[in-house]
Amino acid sequence: MVMARPRQIDHELVQKAQTVVAQATDLQELRAAQAVVFPALLGTTLEQTASLLGVGRATVPRLQARFRERCRTGCLVPRGHGGRRNVLMSVEEERAFLAPWAEQAERGGVLVISVLRAALAQRLGRPVAASVAYRLLARHGWRKVAPDTRHPKSDPQIQEDWKKNSPRHWVPC
Repeated sequence: MVMARPRQIDHELVQKAQTVVAQATDLQELRAAQAVVFPALLGTTLEQTASLLGVGRATVPRLQARFRERCRTGCLVPRGHGGRRNVLMSVEEERAFLAPWAEQAERGGVLVISVLRAALAQRLGRPVAASVAYRLLARHGWRKVAPDTRHPKSDPQIQEDWKKNSPRHWVPC
């Protein structure tokens, strides 16, 4: 007959979990703390804890491990999944890479994304998608500048005069 290993309860961890349960502002944070508190204080099994939390049985040990890890690192607030995890260049390198194009754009030049993308691929030594180039530009505050709705040399007074004095019907020649 195989016996399950006895449950070991870390009372310090349980106290931290109780504090988090009382002050939780996030559902994931609350569930992770409850996954530690319920078995320790109520003596619930994994199945019972999962039922109380509304998660699957396999999720309870994951929640407990996540809470233990947060306590070990001293960060009880859950970290998000944001950030640049697949960085190709640092922000400073990107800024230096865009510097020649910034000078060209300030002089009124048009930035062609295919040229920028080819230069970026050459710099990185691998092909890059167009979305990578667009995200690079967006990250540094570049935006698409749409043409003006009116010509800069247009004169509203001349346009109004033409509207008033133009023939109502055009006569073909």
